[in-house]
Amino acid sequence: MNLTETAEKAIEAYGGCSLWQNAGTLETEVSAYGLAFTLKRRPFFRHARIVEEVHRPFSVLTPIGRNPGVTGILDGHSVRLEDENGRVIAERRSARDYFRIGRRLLWWDDLDMSYFANYASWNYFTLPALLMNEEIAWRELEPGLLEARFPDGIPTHSSVQRFRFERESGHLLQHDYTAEIISPLARASNVVLQHARNSAGLLYPSVRRVTPRGPKGRALARPVLIHLDIHEYRLTGNGS
Repeated sequence: MNLTETAEKAIEAYGGCSLWQNAGTLETEVSAYGLAFTLKRRPFFRHARIVEEVHRPFSVLTPIGRNPGVTGILDGHSVRLEDENGRVIAERRSARDYFRIGRRLLWWDDLDMSYFANYASWNYFTLPALLMNEEIAWRELEPGLLEARFPDGIPTHSSVQRFRFERESGHLLQHDYTAEIISPLARASNVVLQHARNSAGLLYPSVRRVTPRGPKGRALARPVLIHLDIHEYRLTGNGS
């Protein structure tokens, strides 16, 4: 595994290679709101629980919508809804293919949100592991700036994305991508506003804001598409 200097510094800042290589599951508690929810006629997330496998795109988000007993699950490129007893009540394979045309321009159902919210959170929250993922082609464009080229097998916003880190500390500052399932013009910047440490001392980005990206690549101040508050962040399995 050949890591760039920026990747090495970032992984070390967020717990180190050994921690993330041996981690099994990531558990988070998240609140999210913003214009992206309103435009798709979706309720905000208020202290939703997310459980994710660190080394493959599998994510479970509860509740996914207005019914507190319904969970949205991403498993690779497929999604499903389960009730409080774990029974499958709806499912959709190759979920990304459904976003190309039709009513999704105007509103999303629970399966649509299961795909978007789960893959996005999996990409955001497992970043230290993504930096070590050999299926992703990482390139250091300049000190502190990494470009990632994602394979088709990983559900994500767009195949090419950029991550800017603080050069000295290795802390993530900004994550740029195009949210293609929304629009090929949905060029966005996910800016880290604040970091925190969990009870085990693990550092993580705790407040993030997604806004449109301007023509020169800078994050615009408005409108706020998504505001994320990560209240809890805990690695389980062999992690901390």
